[in-house]
Amino acid sequence: MNARALVAWNVRRIRVDRGIPQERLAYDAGIDRSYLGGIEQQKENPSILLDRIAMTLGIHLSELFAEPARGAAPPKPMSRGRKPAHPCRDRT
Repeated sequence: MNARALVAWNVRRIRVDRGIPQERLAYDAGIDRSYLGGIEQQKENPSILLDRIAMTLGIHLSELFAEPARGAAPPKPMSRGRKPAHPCRDRT
């Protein structure tokens, strides 16, 4: 598995395991949501943002390079139900 595919796999796996919507991770990491989506789809090069993503997920950078177990199913996307409120939206 190449580095871009490995990072894409692990970002999505960790994000979904923790129940963090893509929009929330992107906001907290200070990057555009569509760019984060591109990272997860292997369309964008994440190299300069890896430290921000790892810090926001609360993991060591090396976790983004962990090899999946042989035959492991790809991480599934999160369900499309209700998402946590966006911190910038006023709920009054």
